[in-house]
Amino acid sequence: MDRLPIFILLLCLPSLNAAFELPYSSFWRRAQVPSTGYYDPKDTGGSMLTKVIGTFPEGQGEPINAIISANSDSTCWWIGRPTVASATISLNETAVIRYNYGDASLGACTETIKGGNHFRYWVQNGDSENSGAIFMAFSYEMPISLGHDIVVNGYNTARDYMVGNITGSAIPTLNLTNSSTYSGSTSYEGYTYKTDVKYVSGLLDNTSIGINHNWSVYIDGVTNAVDGLVAVLDVSITERPDTDNAFTLNTAMISWLPLAFIASLISLVPL
Repeated sequence: MDRLPIFILLLCLPSLNAAFELPYSSFWRRAQVPSTGYYDPKDTGGSMLTKVIGTFPEGQGEPINAIISANSDSTCWWIGRPTVASATISLNETAVIRYNYGDASLGACTETIKGGNHFRYWVQNGDSENSGAIFMAFSYEMPISLGHDIVVNGYNTARDYMVGNITGSAIPTLNLTNSSTYSGSTSYEGYTYKTDVKYVSGLLDNTSIGINHNWSVYIDGVTNAVDGLVAVLDVSITERPDTDNAFTLNTAMISWLPLAFIASLISLVPL
């Protein structure tokens, strides 16, 4: 259990103050999943915007701007307690992962106070669209004293900080297109992950309309609050520790997974 500090420290968050549930969940390519590694929620009347309670005006959402596709390697993970946000990918958000300011004990709570990069995620596990892909909503928020508004261009740049950390690349947020691709490897806790990233258009609209905090996020004449691009990640594990007890398929021993790997990279986001 001591190999899970990132998820354990989430217990200090107000929205996750109940104990984690501990189901065993495998991540594999389901039969009939599209070659993209996910289903487009819009095909069945869904949306790539989260449903957030208490926005002003009501009904605004935040972009789900990254996906770990079902083409990624098989693994398993902890599933956390659902919180207030929801999406049409599945009923409720699985968890929120926050930048930890280099403090594995209380850093996530520090992010809640001081602001920073964070993401919420959902597993695409609906009855008709059960791909197992992980849909993530990245944003870079201001301190709690400023109401957790999102910084200028904070949806797009939060996504790209993550991509840059994973691939070791400088991501030119304002110049990205739907033909932009990046690849790279990184290591954590004895695992090496290779990630191929491509930016995809058509899942999100290029717009500020209906976007939460849009007044503080868009850059007039330069970019909308949402640039219409989703970073799609294919993650493969290319190296494992010599002794890898996490892959004994014992439900009491949970492996590090692409999602935990991405969570670890939140701490590398520049302030």
